[in-house]
Amino acid sequence: MSSTIQVRVDDDLKIKSDNLFRELGTDTTTAIRMFLTQAVANNGFPFEIKKVAANPYIAISEKEVLDRLAKSRNQSKNGEYSEAGDFVADMRTKYGI
Repeated sequence: MSSTIQVRVDDDLKIKSDNLFRELGTDTTTAIRMFLTQAVANNGFPFEIKKVAANPYIAISEKEVLDRLAKSRNQSKNGEYSEAGDFVADMRTKYGI
């Protein structure tokens, strides 16, 4: 036996998802069926759900920039620094960049 699921979505979302799935060689109905199958197989969402962290790149005042720069210089003088690769890896982990 089969059941029908009806979902209301914004017209723009429907058009974009239809186009995307068509480009991927399937249709929206099949993509939804795949999602449900994977959710059952994973016993949860088949992808990570997370709250977006605050943007670390928001505008700051000139005084804040200078204060951070002075702090950074002091830390560097004391040997407290990170390699660039470690910093980038940390940013990717924290902010999903």
